[in-house]
Amino acid sequence: MGRLADKVAIVTGAARGMGAAIARRFIEEGAWVTLTDVLPEVATTAAALGERADSKIHDVADETGWATLAESLITRHGRIDVLVNNAGILMFKDLLSTSAADLRRILDINVVGTFNGMRAVAPHMIRQHSGSIINNSSADGLHGANALSAYVASKFAVRGMTKVAALELGPHGVRVNSVHPGGINTPMANPQNLPSAQLDFAFKQFAAQRVGRPEEAAECFVFLASDESSYCMGSELAVDGGL
Repeated sequence: MGRLADKVAIVTGAARGMGAAIARRFIEEGAWVTLTDVLPEVATTAAALGERADSKIHDVADETGWATLAESLITRHGRIDVLVNNAGILMFKDLLSTSAADLRRILDINVVGTFNGMRAVAPHMIRQHSGSIINNSSADGLHGANALSAYVASKFAVRGMTKVAALELGPHGVRVNSVHPGGINTPMANPQNLPSAQLDFAFKQFAAQRVGRPEEAAECFVFLASDESSYCMGSELAVDGGL
C-alpha cells in the first residue's frame, strides 16, 4: 500500500508544472485525486494519470464553485482527506509600476483562492476529525524579492493564513501547513521554457547549484499529505535548494 492509500485529494492549479507533479505523486502513492485548473488541458493531464484521477475546470476565486467541488467529492467518495492549494499567478513588476488593479488580481487568485479552498473543505474535515490542508506559498513568502511586490505580499498572506488555520483547525484533527518552493523549473517560473542546463547557471548562488525539478517539490507535499506528518501543524517547509 502507498503512503496515501485511498486518500481523497484535491490539487488546484494542476494542469501542468508543480500541480501536475503533485497529483502524479499522490496517485503513485495510492490517492484518488481531483485535478482542478482554469486551463482546459487539465483534462488531458488527468486522463494520462489513469482511473484514480479526474478533473474539473475551476476558478479558485469563485466561492460558489468551491462549494460545488467539495460537495461533488463528498457525493462520490464520502470524504475529503487532502487539499493542496497550489493555484497561483506571478507578476514581475516593481512597487511603483504595480497598480492597485494588479495587486487585487494577484490577491484574488493567490490569497482569496486559498482562503476559499480552506473554507470549502474544512467543515467536511472537521466532521471526519481528520484531514490535511497544504498551502503552496513560496520562498518569497519567507524573505521577499525585488520586482515582486504584489506576489510577495500574497505569499506572506498565505503563510499567515496557514498559521491561523492551523491553530483553529488543529483541535479538530485537521492539519494545515505551508510549502515554500523556490527555484523550481515550472512554466510559471520559466515561461520561455529554457533548458535546465541554461537555468542552472543562474542558480549557482543556491547551495544546490542548480534549478529544482517539480518532482522534488512534490515530495514535500506527499509528506505533508501523509500520516507521517501527523505532528506538523502550521509548519513552513522550504524546498528551495538552499536559497
